[in-house]
Amino acid sequence: MSFHKDHHDDDHDLGFAHDLSRMIGRRRILAVMGGLGLAAAANPAAALECVALPWETQGPYPADGSNARAGQVLNVLTQQGVIREDIRTSFGDFSGTADGPQLDLELTLVNADGCTPLAGHAIYLWHCDAGGEYSLYNLTDQNFLRGVGVSDDAGLVKFTTIFPGCYAGRWPHLHFEVFASPEAAISGQASVLTAQLALPREICAALYASDARFSDSIANLNQLTLQGDNVFGDNSAAELAQHTLSMAGDAAAGFQGRATIPVDFSAGRSASMAPGGPPPGAVGDMPPPPPPPN
Repeated sequence: MSFHKDHHDDDHDLGFAHDLSRMIGRRRILAVMGGLGLAAAANPAAALECVALPWETQGPYPADGSNARAGQVLNVLTQQGVIREDIRTSFGDFSGTADGPQLDLELTLVNADGCTPLAGHAIYLWHCDAGGEYSLYNLTDQNFLRGVGVSDDAGLVKFTTIFPGCYAGRWPHLHFEVFASPEAAISGQASVLTAQLALPREICAALYASDARFSDSIANLNQLTLQGDNVFGDNSAAELAQHTLSMAGDAAAGFQGRATIPVDFSAGRSASMAPGGPPPGAVGDMPPPPPPPN
């Protein structure tokens, strides 16, 4: 497969920027083997850096201006304050904080062509709460667990959020859209990648079984496999590994999750675009789902 370079790559040669992406990979592997514990060490995503992530559905609850609830188009990207690192609280006209164990994320955006860092790109992240519900849709008086981050020179974006629950029919996951710039994100321009990140089973199962806030999640998780998920299931083993967060930590001290997100700027946007099953109690005007992926 051939790839074309993003315009940001004109600012980078194969010197320090190229070496930096390799250094990030080596440090990630060493951290997994030396300090992240057995569950993370067993996660093959730690050994992968540049398997391009395929496009996936944004799902029925993006609040990015592409759909409506009760006849009203929802677009959190145009709201002042959406560019933020800590997404646990609601902002703007809403107030409230999502309840759940802290999850600190480090997401590294790279160009799949050469694994070079994507500096100055924006990533919009959103996900469900511990009970499997989404702000602005199930929880109409909240807009927490949604936010935009901007990548630094190494392509790194950090978020502080909570550990998501597992609702019926879908593997535990985080949604995201990558944009060429923060201006592109807030002005309604098309994303350069829309996809999802999966959470590792071992970490999820241990937490769900020990925390009453996830009372429904353990039963839901036990009925699922990552390979059978209707979003992740049509991906290759290498893509599944790249999709999956490398994680460490516990409920008391908090969790840490890391992932490298390689963007293929030549990828078609129609692949794997079937939405996953909505959480219970979904409300609003949702588009009819297309056929499931092959």
